[in-house]
Amino acid sequence: MNEQYPFELAPLPYSYDALEPYIDSRTVSVHHDRHQAGYVKKLNEALREFPEFHSWSLEQLILGCDRLPERIRTDVLRNAGGVWSHEFYFDCMTPKPASVCPCGALAKAVDAAFGSCERLRDVMTQSALTRFGSGWAWLACDGDGRLRVLSTGNQDTPLPLGLRPVLCVDVWEHAYYLKYLNLRADYLEAWWKLVDWQFAGENYEACGCGKISVENT
Repeated sequence: MNEQYPFELAPLPYSYDALEPYIDSRTVSVHHDRHQAGYVKKLNEALREFPEFHSWSLEQLILGCDRLPERIRTDVLRNAGGVWSHEFYFDCMTPKPASVCPCGALAKAVDAAFGSCERLRDVMTQSALTRFGSGWAWLACDGDGRLRVLSTGNQDTPLPLGLRPVLCVDVWEHAYYLKYLNLRADYLEAWWKLVDWQFAGENYEACGCGKISVENT
């Protein structure tokens, strides 16, 4: 997608049915083509009359939301967060995971923070299960490479907390309801079978490479 206005819907990194049987093709197509596309459309609509912000990236819009005009601030923050989080979520999954746990530097960081890959899975699953209503569960790192699990509501991201996401799972009902109904735990168990640990490792290695700035934009 474009790195600035007008933003475009990023294509999926796999086909609609590639995540079967864990996430069905109808869920993926509705999630991407309607929900994520809706956030892109609404974000562009909110920014249309404000060309002074057309050069800002998604992260700049999220982190610099307090510099936006009040009349568009909430719409931009919600929809920029929706676009950013959904792109990241779809990239966190792969039809053919190379491993069931992280390796390399991320594996060492997981062991240091949680004791084991299995414990990380338990902690992140619990974070996702206990998110009341709509939101996300994240594995994120700070600038020193320390890992933590957290949950955010609606379309909020860990970025304003100074954290860089490593992995995330969407627990809005539209991410799983067509297949799993209200059984969020079953969806989460299936989701772990799709985690792209190579992608997560690359995200972890990028931690501490400098924070996004909204100065001089």
